[in-house]
Amino acid sequence: MDFHLPEESPGIPVYRVMDGEGRVLDPSQDPQLSKDTVLEMYRKMVMLSTMDGILYNAQRQGRISFYMTNYGEEGTHIGSAAALDPRDMAFGQYREAGVFLWRGFTLDDFMNQCFSNDLDYNKGRAFPVNFGSKDHNFATYSSPLATQMPHASGAAYALKRAGTGLCVVCYFGDGAASEGDAHAAFNFAATLDCPVIFFCRNNGYAISTPTSEQYRGDGIASRGSGYGMATIRVDGNDTFAVYNVTKAAREMCVTENRPVLIEAMTYRIGDHSTSDDSSAYRTRDEVDHYRGNSPITRLQHYLINQGWWDMEQEANYRDKAKQQVMEAFRAGEERKKPPLSDLMTDVYNTMEPHLAKQTDHMLNHIQRHKEQYTTTDIFKKEK
Repeated sequence: MDFHLPEESPGIPVYRVMDGEGRVLDPSQDPQLSKDTVLEMYRKMVMLSTMDGILYNAQRQGRISFYMTNYGEEGTHIGSAAALDPRDMAFGQYREAGVFLWRGFTLDDFMNQCFSNDLDYNKGRAFPVNFGSKDHNFATYSSPLATQMPHASGAAYALKRAGTGLCVVCYFGDGAASEGDAHAAFNFAATLDCPVIFFCRNNGYAISTPTSEQYRGDGIASRGSGYGMATIRVDGNDTFAVYNVTKAAREMCVTENRPVLIEAMTYRIGDHSTSDDSSAYRTRDEVDHYRGNSPITRLQHYLINQGWWDMEQEANYRDKAKQQVMEAFRAGEERKKPPLSDLMTDVYNTMEPHLAKQTDHMLNHIQRHKEQYTTTDIFKKEK
């Protein structure tokens, strides 16, 4: 009689390509990306960080209602996105803006959504950071944790039946892995051999709950074998390592029709959101420790070591990035809000009686309070 005791089992190792100083540890694991590609990856990460700073401050000024930064997790976004086919369907949780950025979602697109203006993909129906774009093959975020995970498994099953040769990537956090939807998604994908990459961003905290209090066992990766999934753990602050494992996972998905679980070990440097104050549950020293080992810093070291970047270029690009973000910010803020008709459309092919009744009620309300509204025609598209 021999009980399996998890505390006596060896931990799953962390795959790494670069050390903290941007040096490749094993030349055989160097992805051999071109100079232009690595520079583009770095610039996207810096642009994302710049946008985060401006939109975070905008929320503090009352100019947008909510925001979530991506500080410290940029490597998981860009490293994985660069390894995928842009036609692969992506499902996210709410902290994957870098994937959108890599796929061509513009600064204007981000601003239009955060300001909920008339060019917002969501037509003003979602609060800021609930990005989504059919053109970029990324399903719109749904704020409740893990709801995207069963959807991802189902989408992967559909791709498999259609014989597209594509896969699905599903991003989620360590906290979402505690939801029942995670179990359903893992089991569905494994038993039906769905080509889906489950990409866990283990950033150390589920809002204010540290991983030490959130689960037992060896992280999220240890659950993979229990569901019959290929699994790997990677240094999420190592952009090259994330690229390599995502590329290999995708190949496994599309050639073998099987799900893969990736656990990327990273750290959420910023607050959970603008509704959070992380100083209440962690120390400044802890945050500063990880700030010095951020994915941006590590990739910057690599570029400098290669002779592809210097601090003058760094300063110039950061100034340029700030200028570009501010231009998009001002344009998004100045645009009008969506027409009120968008509240009543897109659900039914023709307006149902209950919606027509609500519309009449709204028109009467607007007529009584004309001074509060810029239009009395809720069906007029004022672009």
